[in-house]
Amino acid sequence: MPRPERSERFADPADVAHCRHLLRDGSRTFFAASLILPAGLRAPSAGLYAFCRVADDAVDQGADGAAALSRMRSRLESVYRGQPDDHAVDRLFADTVLRSTIPLAIPQALLEGFAWDVERRRYATLAELECYAVRVAGTVGLMMALLMGVRDHATLAGACDLGVAMQLTNIARDVGEDARNGRLYLPLEWLQEEGIDPDRWLGRPEHLPALARVVERLLGVAEARYTAAEPGISALPANCRPGMRAARLLYAEIGREVARWGFDSINQRAVVSWQRKARILADAMVRRAPRAPPPIRVPLPAAAFLIDCAAECDAGRPAPTLESTRERLRWPRIEDRITWLIDLFERLERRERARVGVVNS
Repeated sequence: MPRPERSERFADPADVAHCRHLLRDGSRTFFAASLILPAGLRAPSAGLYAFCRVADDAVDQGADGAAALSRMRSRLESVYRGQPDDHAVDRLFADTVLRSTIPLAIPQALLEGFAWDVERRRYATLAELECYAVRVAGTVGLMMALLMGVRDHATLAGACDLGVAMQLTNIARDVGEDARNGRLYLPLEWLQEEGIDPDRWLGRPEHLPALARVVERLLGVAEARYTAAEPGISALPANCRPGMRAARLLYAEIGREVARWGFDSINQRAVVSWQRKARILADAMVRRAPRAPPPIRVPLPAAAFLIDCAAECDAGRPAPTLESTRERLRWPRIEDRITWLIDLFERLERRERARVGVVNS
């Protein structure tokens, strides 16, 4: 597959403006956070998010989700061939993946998550739901981290945690809207523990005290993911921290709004006012925490392969091609996962010994 030559030209301003318009209309919360990203990241982040948004809308809102997904896969392959479709979103996204060497496996995993939506897949356990959240949102966190030049496992894991936390918040907020569209994302075993029959409830969605407890529980998991992401945010470059901290605070506020309504996501959809968003943005800009070294930690099992793939992709080198990643997209066997985990612990231990040696020297 041919690769385009790396170009130093700036992206077409008209393409950037188009993508920022999609960003503003598609996710006001993310758009608000993007306002305090470094100037050099605003265009590529707009291209990244716009491609994700267009893919999501094409699959979710079209009459034939499977056909739309096939078209998006074709568009993604064209982007990685260096021959994007003649569309502002594709052109800017192609420029973004080239400059930031984003591995193809990451946006492919995003489309895999959208395929699960087309299948109306349900998730029996929290672990299964996290597999979905890693694909549709953790991938976006990873790509944003790569735009910022992050390559170490721990900080990438934090970026993925942030994306997963946001997706769990979205699921908690949209329980009613999803149910009216015939979709259910809450862990089935949690519903059954509360005495809720998933099929019967989906046939007639209504707010119940038992359902409120499930939503509260999911938001508790999201809050734990936000907390886990904090050290990773602190390890980002200084000019990137405010934007990512703003995104973290803005989405966490959505969860708090759900809580203020008694965890009722059926009869209303939680919305954070612009006044409160403005206060959160101001707080994110003022809070200047010193840069911290990335923590030693193990990522979510569902995210391990993608984090490994991102960490191995060195800045300045071409992103992996479709052919070179196709085999790696398959979920590794249990033996391979164990080997990966042992290797990770060995690397973390070596880094910790080196850090202690520097401190004691």
